[in-house]
Amino acid sequence: MSKNKFDVVVIGSGPGGYVCAIRLAQLGFKTAIIEKYNSLGGTCLNVGCIPSKSLLDSSHHYDDVLKNVMNHGIEIDGEIKLNFSKMIERKNSVVNQTVKGIDYLMDKNKISVFYGKATFIDNNSINIDGKEKLKFDKCIIATGSKPTSLPFVELDKERIITSTEALSLKEVPKHLVIIGGGVIGLELGQVYKRLGSEVSVIEYADKITPFMDQDISKELLKVLKKQKINFFLSHEVYEVKRSGDSVNIKAKNKNGDIVNFDSDYCLVSVGRKPYTEGLGLENVNVETEKSGKIIIDKHFKTSAENIYAIGDVVNGPMLAHKAEEEGIAVAEILKGQKPHIDYNLIPNVIYTWPEVSSVGKTEQQLNKEEVNYKVGKFPMRALGRSRASSDLDGFVKIIADKKSDEILGVHIIGARAADLIVEGVTAMEFRASCEDISIMSHPHPTYSEAMKEAALSALDNRPLHI
Repeated sequence: MSKNKFDVVVIGSGPGGYVCAIRLAQLGFKTAIIEKYNSLGGTCLNVGCIPSKSLLDSSHHYDDVLKNVMNHGIEIDGEIKLNFSKMIERKNSVVNQTVKGIDYLMDKNKISVFYGKATFIDNNSINIDGKEKLKFDKCIIATGSKPTSLPFVELDKERIITSTEALSLKEVPKHLVIIGGGVIGLELGQVYKRLGSEVSVIEYADKITPFMDQDISKELLKVLKKQKINFFLSHEVYEVKRSGDSVNIKAKNKNGDIVNFDSDYCLVSVGRKPYTEGLGLENVNVETEKSGKIIIDKHFKTSAENIYAIGDVVNGPMLAHKAEEEGIAVAEILKGQKPHIDYNLIPNVIYTWPEVSSVGKTEQQLNKEEVNYKVGKFPMRALGRSRASSDLDGFVKIIADKKSDEILGVHIIGARAADLIVEGVTAMEFRASCEDISIMSHPHPTYSEAMKEAALSALDNRPLHI
């Protein structure tokens, strides 16, 4: 086999692509991965999950020092200063370290890495930047997604920006207006609010995070308002214009009144779209939906017999961990194995503070499906661990089948919700009941005790600590 002939070529090195490549190599396939940009890791590692969490953590430390450490008996003598460039420098360092880790994994697993734009020539060959040609038996498209915009908005990427630019600003905005009350907008809004910006979120819907359980959305809105983030729900933005260093945003409220917003930065955070431009899908007859998503069957196969697709370019939630599971699954399918993904059990997380997480069905979905269910809730403020850390906001909500007691959904807002949700995922994977959770010993004092208490509440309304 020539050096440029591979069993499988993976296009895209985000979490879906690089994990897929590793699993392929583990299963004995001669594997190559192609990355358009000059570093591995895709959006998640370079301009998404990792850098945003780095800034969330750094800004949390700063906010804690300003507002909370005095309550812990920590006195600071002297002025507290923000070195924003240092914070960005640290974020870049975290990204670089993480990307180097992927470089190491590619080398360890003997995966050939090629940099440049991949374009299909035919069903067994790819061009990279028009210079290098790779031959393959099978190909997996894992090119991810990119921020979308509004049709009338011109993104100059200086003052009218996407999440990518928001992660590398040279200054803290005086007034940051965010169009879109989804995950990315709320996380970055909290970062800059902590650092001293006035933050205004404009959302077309009548609630934030519309995909979450309604109780969670309401609680998160209440908490973020308490943190002095401004919200304008049921507002339709119809104009965004820049003049020098100022950006003016015009919106209509539900009564049709015009509302003006003057800012120095406007973050457009209205979703993401599949990134398939320039792949030459037409050369291999790979079919897509109108939205640009690649059409696949239950085995991730496209309309082309030997070409597959995973992650953000196909249907389903645009989540790094969803892409990873699909990457592993398609590799194992190519080996003749029979993996399975339960999409109902892929958790969602918002990394604001308090954190938000969920898995399974919301009350609204169950009502629509006419399922007879019961609910157990337990407030975080009733936990000793929450009082010890002063993280009192939020609750755990467990929804279960009224007759069988099987857990149908878990929804959490509170400290370490991103980690707590794994108990809900595990329980639902094994089709556990509220009773199963309630008889498990949970260490004291921990935030996880709220899971046991919520299960007791759903079981027969007998929580122990309220």
